[in-house]
Amino acid sequence: MARSFNQVILMGNLTRDPELRQTPNGTSVTSFSLALNRSYKGADGNWQEATDYVDVVAWGPLGERVAQYLSKGRPCLVNGRLQSRSWEDKESGAKRSKLEVVAQDVTFLGGPGGEGGGSSGGSSAPASKPTGKKDDVVIEDIGDEPINLDDIPF
Repeated sequence: MARSFNQVILMGNLTRDPELRQTPNGTSVTSFSLALNRSYKGADGNWQEATDYVDVVAWGPLGERVAQYLSKGRPCLVNGRLQSRSWEDKESGAKRSKLEVVAQDVTFLGGPGGEGGGSSGGSSAPASKPTGKKDDVVIEDIGDEPINLDDIPF
């Protein structure tokens, strides 16, 4: 059988706060939904706006970070794969199915209020904040030694 390719990259805003749950064996799983806005030219020649809604699931530590740092309205970039699942509705007994994105990486866009720079959900390197004057700014490297910006020759 030929090998398939299943990769999705989405950028949108959360439609609700992420929901963090634990599986019976203790694995964390977070579910959230993204609103994806798009524009297209309608049959009448005028531009139309439309929004698509996509459900996303993030497992383990990634899901925990999503639940901790993202909230309704915040923008993010999701890299993942499509997955379908099916189940039987307990109340009606009807068979149900759903297509969702399983996140492999989530990049948090915007600052704490939703504006400004971004940070990645996949990285854990802390960045120190300025402590006053521009001369005092120290940015931490991946190592343990702080770097003084005045030591950089360019």
